[in-house]
Amino acid sequence: MLSQFASRLLLLTSLLVGSASLAAPAAPSTGTQIPSPPDLPVRAYALMDYHSGKILADKLGDERMEPASITKLMSAYVIYEAMREGKLKGSDDVYVSEKAWRTEGSRMFADVGSHLSVDELLMGMVIQSGNDATVALAEHVAGSEQTFAELMNQWAQKLGMTHSHFVNATGLPDPEHYTTAHDIAILTRALIHDFPNQYVHYSVREYTHNNITQHNRNRLLWQDPTVDGVKTGHTSSAGFCLVSSAKRDDGRMIAVVLGAKLERDRYASSQALLNYGFSFYETRRLYGAGEALTDARVWFGETDKLPLGLAEPLAVNVPKGRGDALKATIEVNPNIEAPVASGTALGKVVVTLDSETVREVPLVALQDVPEGGFFSRLIDHILMLFHKLFG
Repeated sequence: MLSQFASRLLLLTSLLVGSASLAAPAAPSTGTQIPSPPDLPVRAYALMDYHSGKILADKLGDERMEPASITKLMSAYVIYEAMREGKLKGSDDVYVSEKAWRTEGSRMFADVGSHLSVDELLMGMVIQSGNDATVALAEHVAGSEQTFAELMNQWAQKLGMTHSHFVNATGLPDPEHYTTAHDIAILTRALIHDFPNQYVHYSVREYTHNNITQHNRNRLLWQDPTVDGVKTGHTSSAGFCLVSSAKRDDGRMIAVVLGAKLERDRYASSQALLNYGFSFYETRRLYGAGEALTDARVWFGETDKLPLGLAEPLAVNVPKGRGDALKATIEVNPNIEAPVASGTALGKVVVTLDSETVREVPLVALQDVPEGGFFSRLIDHILMLFHKLFG
């Protein structure tokens, strides 16, 4: 008992107070000069850094726009969530109703009255942009397309898409069916992050159903090997639209272009945005998930040390050439008391560039700490009293 007391007393003297630096500040660097974003022949656009969610360039990013078939990204998110929650399986049998079969626009050519699996219909929706596949899935998940649209709006709000409203699953024109370039970027980032196993299908170049092979409409998949998605859209009122994402080295960019008059302009504009982002910004991967960044003092637990780290890798996007000037500090909550569950947020990591905060993420417990026994808790009560008296 005395040795345990001495051990905890020694720990008390080295208790972390306030914040600590994870990396010494580097010498100032001027970095690359960043020019104005490109002037593109589209109604609206947004360029987002995937890792931070920061908008790097935009034009009318918060203006209401028709999304056309880009709507199917929201439909896909709802369906993927149903699968993650166990309400839906890829092998489930789905009936193709007459309503789904008759839906105008692009289609996968599913036969009316046929039964297809969820996985088959998802491929028809993702690659072929099939309105028939999308409506069939919406009816299967929610009973009707109208009810499914309510789920779309609920998830949109949860994701922070505050300027969006959906009335159908396909993107067919309606005055009350709208979104923005910013909101689409938010949705795309969430889809890539939350459903990586499903996202890989957005880079598939063709799909065959009913002996009819259709190619993915996203030409950037052939033009730029770093592009791995995402979705095209077009109606006469919405114009030509495209959401694209590319991964180069440690960085990923999401480009949204809406309302191009010519089909070729949506591809050229998307490529210009992606090239702009990667040319003038860089992504620095700072820490990995589960990596212990510091130890925190825990009171009244089976152990008095708790490793803290990050639940997800931490990467930061900065102007090119400024990565070495980043500085990270940690802030740990005072007076952490057991029991503590792994994953509990107990502080934060703050990343700054020239004293300006560029990223802030939770610092979490990397393991459980159960409550200690009677004597260890008694010792901690005494130590805590000393701590309060003498700092």
